[in-house]
Amino acid sequence: MILEVAILDLKAGVTEEFEAAFLVASKIIVAMPGYISHELQRCLEKRDRYILMVRWQKLEDHTVGFRRSPEYQQWRSLLHHFYDPFPTVEHYETVLVSTK
Repeated sequence: MILEVAILDLKAGVTEEFEAAFLVASKIIVAMPGYISHELQRCLEKRDRYILMVRWQKLEDHTVGFRRSPEYQQWRSLLHHFYDPFPTVEHYETVLVSTK
């Protein structure tokens, strides 16, 4: 499994509109091959900042399958105009998992 992580800094005052658009965009990503799950969390200290975490079966499911798909263009048109600056996206692999 691969974890995609993006810190999303929004333009001031668009959080409600962004969250509504993200609900629509979520339907797009959920349907993509290799998709496992995703979370969107809002920062407590900076109310215009979110973190997006998407779990994919393999890196190419995101970098090729999703990013080169027509569905990505829909995702992009729904969300990309909210960001300032445009987010950096990184991918992580599990090293250790611990639970209580």
